[in-house]
Amino acid sequence: MGIQDLQVFLDSNYVQGGSVPVDLLKIARTFTQRQHNRVGKAQQLHSGKFRLVLDGECCLDRLYGGYFSDWACGGQWNRMLQFLAVLIQATEMSGLELAVFFNGCFESPRLDDWFLNQLQVRIKVNNVLKHITTKGTPPPKIWWTPPVCLRTSLRMALRHLNVTVLCSMDDHHQEVIAYCRENSFNGLVADDAEYAVFDPPRYFSSEQLKLTYKGSLDTKEYILPELLKALNIPADRLCLLAALLGNYILTEADLAEFYKRLNVNTNINKVNVEHTIKTIANFVRELPSVELDVVAQKVFGSSSDPGCLKLRQSVQYYINGTKDGFLHYKPVKPNRVHKLDSKQSVQQQSNLSETPSTSEADSNLETSRFASETVESERESLNAYKQATANAKSAPQIVIEPPGMQGHGDADNARQEEEQSNGHTVNGTHNLLISSSSSSSSSSATSPSHATADSARQTEKTTMIPTTVPEVMRTASERHQKGLMSPHIYQILIAGEIKLPVLLEDENHREFPSIHIIYRPVRQMVYAILFNLHHRMYLAAKSKEKGDSEKIEVPDVVIKEWVWSKNNPYVTPELVKAEQIGWGVPTIQRLWFGTGIDDKRRRLRGFLTCMKSDTPLMLNTSYVPQHLLVMACVLRYIMSFSDKIKILRRWELDAFIAQAFSPELMNAQYLQDLQLALVTSRGVQLATLFMAGVETALLANDACGAPIPWLMCCPWLYFDGKLFHHTLARARIAKNLLELCGGHIDRIVKVERMKKAILEGTNVIFARTPPVGPGIRVSVPQNILAPGCAINEGLMRGRGSGTMPQRGLMRRPIPSRGGQLEIAGVVVGQWGPNYGQPGRLPQPLQGHPRGRIPPQVTSIGGLKYGLPRGFTPMGRPTFQTRGNNRAPIASRGKKTQMKAAGKKKTTVKKNKENENKKDNRGRDNNVDGITDYSDAIPTMNATKDALPVPGQFDDAVENGKGIEKGQGDASLVAPVAAEN
Repeated sequence: MGIQDLQVFLDSNYVQGGSVPVDLLKIARTFTQRQHNRVGKAQQLHSGKFRLVLDGECCLDRLYGGYFSDWACGGQWNRMLQFLAVLIQATEMSGLELAVFFNGCFESPRLDDWFLNQLQVRIKVNNVLKHITTKGTPPPKIWWTPPVCLRTSLRMALRHLNVTVLCSMDDHHQEVIAYCRENSFNGLVADDAEYAVFDPPRYFSSEQLKLTYKGSLDTKEYILPELLKALNIPADRLCLLAALLGNYILTEADLAEFYKRLNVNTNINKVNVEHTIKTIANFVRELPSVELDVVAQKVFGSSSDPGCLKLRQSVQYYINGTKDGFLHYKPVKPNRVHKLDSKQSVQQQSNLSETPSTSEADSNLETSRFASETVESERESLNAYKQATANAKSAPQIVIEPPGMQGHGDADNARQEEEQSNGHTVNGTHNLLISSSSSSSSSSATSPSHATADSARQTEKTTMIPTTVPEVMRTASERHQKGLMSPHIYQILIAGEIKLPVLLEDENHREFPSIHIIYRPVRQMVYAILFNLHHRMYLAAKSKEKGDSEKIEVPDVVIKEWVWSKNNPYVTPELVKAEQIGWGVPTIQRLWFGTGIDDKRRRLRGFLTCMKSDTPLMLNTSYVPQHLLVMACVLRYIMSFSDKIKILRRWELDAFIAQAFSPELMNAQYLQDLQLALVTSRGVQLATLFMAGVETALLANDACGAPIPWLMCCPWLYFDGKLFHHTLARARIAKNLLELCGGHIDRIVKVERMKKAILEGTNVIFARTPPVGPGIRVSVPQNILAPGCAINEGLMRGRGSGTMPQRGLMRRPIPSRGGQLEIAGVVVGQWGPNYGQPGRLPQPLQGHPRGRIPPQVTSIGGLKYGLPRGFTPMGRPTFQTRGNNRAPIASRGKKTQMKAAGKKKTTVKKNKENENKKDNRGRDNNVDGITDYSDAIPTMNATKDALPVPGQFDDAVENGKGIEKGQGDASLVAPVAAEN
């Protein structure tokens, strides 16, 4: 129940003709063709392009590329980047311009809605981890949740591809629709009922957005007049209908009595959307007047009810988003946020009425730039980025049909040449910008409630957060609007509060603390930097030394963090006190705007100190390449946290580093075709831990004035969730680092050097592997190790099996001749010959995985040593060894003993015959200089690749509904059949 029911009603079949399927690229080509016919007017209408605003919060999965089967592994960032490149290529070729809005607001009035959303995400997370633990396969798409750091990665990727990126500041919905109207955009792509009430120029569905191989961008367009016709209400009463459905201002609890009188069921499991919407629509239609006093009297029964004021505010909220309401409010817009001088006010006000030109954007650069973002430094980072991605192998591009505008080929060629001259490549894969802010408009959307909300927010400030100088606030505001900075910084400076969402971590069986708690010390130092805590304490100490009568008080910097826990499930915020960084860090003004050499050095030192990575080797590029610095700092912080609790195991650290140096990291085709035979819950949570650390590191980097260029922070340079899982599975069974790296010595050197830098000066304590309990099935896929590994055959031969290395058996090599163990003259244990034929490699074990028996190593009690607990093969006879009375074991007859003795004699005879055979020289081969991993793991049975079986996603049905529609897991680069 609520305003979103209106969107459900619009999506359903209740509204005849309420939505029609469309191709956005075809619409854009048609629109561009019409504008070309009117050349004079085309220049006024933004070069004749069809322009749309995307609400990024409504289409996170669409921008990510769809429901990839392995989204839970930590994020497939290279694949996401390639999908966006193909998408932007298609839009550019068709004359479609996009502007993407992300929600950067704290939105305290909507906290309850956010809490409810996080509760739903938490339920999905628990289902995902349960599914992975029990079945070892990627979760189904119905439980899709945004991977950690997705919004940050999308902002970077879209900026990289020269797409306008914006971040809302106070009220997300109002600012999106305001930006659409201010800049004369042609439509809005979203999936939220509030936009339907705002009545945008054209309204398209983000949920149905899909880029096809035929070169179309399919979705559906909502025909809002048909909605009004189906409800049989005038257009001016739609805002009243929306308010009576309930929202964050006028809640459903406030309207409970009203719903009861209308006989509307508010039970979430029994809500009939059609009945609810039409019942309230009938009430609105039969009202004699739309005067809010009359309406409030009928709804609440009394004009003095507190709900009357809320009803008025709710209706006004929707009116402000409509075209008439926006135009009515627009002249009253000079008092925008952070207008500190008249010159800036006039310039920004002029930007509201027209789209900023390039010269206007350039004139505004100094207010949104950090001192570290010089043209020279960004050119260096651009060269470093190109060098890091020099060996990148992109998958074949989707074949996009040409626009097909007959008679306008010359105009198309001229437009493409102009784009190339401006630094835009047609394929959209290398649109790197030197300018830090030219990727987004210098105009910012202002919600009708922007000024009042900001003034109210200023009065809400408590003594827990001190004031910030105007220069810093102006830069933080503009960088926030353009998506150039972590949204948390602006929220901390303005409200002193941040919301930390639910992550993909197991809250019931924790192997390490909550991820948000692990990175809290970093945030505490960031708070101290943003509010100049060291400088304030320095001034107070100086004042005390001089004995001044006016004592300078140092305010306590306390930030409210909304973090979910079992003890505090978003009931109250946790008060987190800022902690000093530990050395004389300069003020925030010097960090952001200082141009001296010392300022540059202190910016970087401040970031490294926050990440506990201020060591010499960390800045040595021969140990840590520049594009891997963020990754190295996150891993070092995790290892430093091991003083409190051990988190990473040795091979897990190796897996993180090895996948960063893997040539397959930049191979989009390889990553697309890679199939994970086994997905582990621990791997999923480690990837979440790492990506949460990356997002925290980017927060610290922005707070310190961006000492690391943004191009060097992009996650696709050093991490891919699917490749990490594949490498982690290999590292688990690999004998040493040489085998993990496929025998490539140069890669081993890079991994060892980076690991040395990460562990420099730390008390290295790795976590131990927990023992495998009874009843737990552990399987290792056969295809983990690379088939092209140069040393693979020799190492595998020396490990007793052609398909599955046995770590436990390699530590104590078994004589190949076989033998037996006798106690008091009685044979109690024996093993057969365990060698292959001369000149042949070991053959794979045959038979079903459950029926395979590894090399026969038995001990007292039968054939159990070296097998996982719970594996119960056929036992051998045992005998008592104490006492003179050698009576048979209870429940075993004499005939059974005789049969067993016969078998024993036969085995001994075979052993003697085999003594004359030649030993296999291929056993026990080790590579010089490469040591084995010291952490033992349980011996595991080899299994074949995990294949999908019927019913493996049976637990993914919610409320009796099947898997939701949307862009599927089809290969991004599958060959496209030419159409006749």
